[in-house]
Amino acid sequence: MTGEDAVVGWLLEGDPAVRWQVLRELGGVGEEEVAAERARVGVEGVGARLLALQGDDGAWGGVAWNRGWDSTMHVLMLLRELGLDPAGEPARTAVGLVREKVTWRGSRPEESDANGFFEGEVEPCINGQVAAVGAYFGEDVRGLVDRLLGEQLGDGGWNCEAEIGATRSSFNTTICVLEALLEWENHGGAAPEVTEARLRGQEYLLARRLFRRSTGEVIERDRKGGSDWTRFAFPTWWHYDVLRGLEYLRSADVTPDERVAEAIDLVASKRDDDGRWALETSYPGTMPVELGETVGQPSRWITLRALRVLDWCAQRG
Repeated sequence: MTGEDAVVGWLLEGDPAVRWQVLRELGGVGEEEVAAERARVGVEGVGARLLALQGDDGAWGGVAWNRGWDSTMHVLMLLRELGLDPAGEPARTAVGLVREKVTWRGSRPEESDANGFFEGEVEPCINGQVAAVGAYFGEDVRGLVDRLLGEQLGDGGWNCEAEIGATRSSFNTTICVLEALLEWENHGGAAPEVTEARLRGQEYLLARRLFRRSTGEVIERDRKGGSDWTRFAFPTWWHYDVLRGLEYLRSADVTPDERVAEAIDLVASKRDDDGRWALETSYPGTMPVELGETVGQPSRWITLRALRVLDWCAQRG
């Protein structure tokens, strides 16, 4: 058995949410086998445990959003990361309850209280995440997409603090919005103004080589108190890091150029002697369920994501 085979075997010992993505990206198996494994996400493991926490009010944690990680928005974001099949009965049932019952009352500014969940609220970082899960699960989020287009800043990105005068974009907000626009395009949305805005935002990241200031200096720490962007977390929630930036570019089918070389080298440098990557950091807050990974120890989620961005670079670079 080669070292790579051993790593794939180790990944396949994980949760169904990891396994189906490994089979799709790295396993070389047929679509039927991938689909069968994916279907298990809603009935076994982490995915099933998350779905079981949904309340009769349609919400998780009783609210649309909170500062922990156990609200409706956060759980839907995690289910999207797990790859819960939007067409499957578990997803249709859960998302239908959210659509019918969940509003923003008690979560954010009072002006958003009456909004249905998929109408969002006022901050682009939050609305980006809502639009991403809405598009993924087949909801109509065109209104949110249009709002996000209107909030793009002159340098190409987005910033939640624009309403209080910020004129420079934030990596954190920008990645949330980029993922939303791409998700919308990938799930049936087709509008040149959306693609144009997304490509401008994408260029904002590429021009900064995914972790540098416009001056060229490395951004060593998120000024809002998050981790170093060169340290990898899962889930990332609203936080940017280099691996998340690369994952977006891979998903967008961007052809790698020299502007991503430094970021790719960084990812490759973190592989341990067994061919795995560690969970390097996590973000304080109440997790809806534990994923069974420990900071400082090998992580199936980080390893899967690192392997597929390296594979993307090798295939497309």
